[in-house]
Amino acid sequence: RDIEFLICDTAGRLHTKSNLMAELEKIKRSLAKHDPEAPHERLLVVDATTGSNALAQAREFHAAVDLTGLIVTKLDGSGKGGVVIAIQHELGIPTRFVGTGEKLEDLAPFESRAFIEQML
Repeated sequence: RDIEFLICDTAGRLHTKSNLMAELEKIKRSLAKHDPEAPHERLLVVDATTGSNALAQAREFHAAVDLTGLIVTKLDGSGKGGVVIAIQHELGIPTRFVGTGEKLEDLAPFESRAFIEQML
């Protein structure tokens, strides 16, 4: 159908709900029927204020759909987002974007040096 991009934004998923995680696996299988390499990117959005719970989420989502990256939001709040280091270390999932507000311009590509400087 000459589709170049398809963005599937699912409703919030709790990693503890196996039926919802199974739906994600089904979406991945369905896309692969049309393009064996699809989906090309599988990004998990994590809230920086959730702390270590984000690691548990990443583990489960990664097991279900083989994540290719993270988007970390709410870095403008009290959360420092240190969990992204744990996710990268344990699961090898890179952070692709960070959100520091609610506007489009508040979403930026992840820059490791700037991130570390903000943590210190």
